[in-house]
Amino acid sequence: MNENRTAKKSRLDDPASWVDLYGDLLYRFALSRVKDPSIAEDIVQETFLAALKSRANFKGRSTARTWLIAILKHKIVDHIRKKVREPASDNIESLSDAAANDPVEGSFKDDGGWLNRPARWDLNPMKIYEQKEFMDTLYRCLADLPERQAAAFMMRELDDLSTEEICKALNISATNSWVILYRARMWLRQCIEKNWLATDC
Repeated sequence: MNENRTAKKSRLDDPASWVDLYGDLLYRFALSRVKDPSIAEDIVQETFLAALKSRANFKGRSTARTWLIAILKHKIVDHIRKKVREPASDNIESLSDAAANDPVEGSFKDDGGWLNRPARWDLNPMKIYEQKEFMDTLYRCLADLPERQAAAFMMRELDDLSTEEICKALNISATNSWVILYRARMWLRQCIEKNWLATDC
């Protein structure tokens, strides 16, 4: 077991090789989350710098790849946290525009029951995930979501962060996170049904 940890740790002994070994992987991962190539590059650079500073703390309990991805995830969350907290007056929708685009609006009766319950998808989730077409559609739909909803959804469903971590990153309450996630899921459902399931039939 010590030999295995030594082998894992030895990959970190040569920081010059990190870009060749992990650069493309980290870049693709970052780009899938932030959607901006230059920001993705910056986050990967920050990841390498953070790894360089903290490599003495690497215990070898995971692979260098896993360790670097964990650092990258933290850097992405830091980026999202910073971006969500910055005022973005040019991106703020008017309340009437937001209400008109709200997939939840008009979905429920006054007592909270469904007006029109969404149809069940009789699909195997693991097979869907493996399909490139589905993932392309999902990422296109995510790109159309309001930034906070997209960030919350990606942190929960793609990065498997806890509610507490999401709330901290986005500076929101737990209740607000549930509402944001619900709205994101409803909108994504409609978008996927329109852009993927409709063409898949």
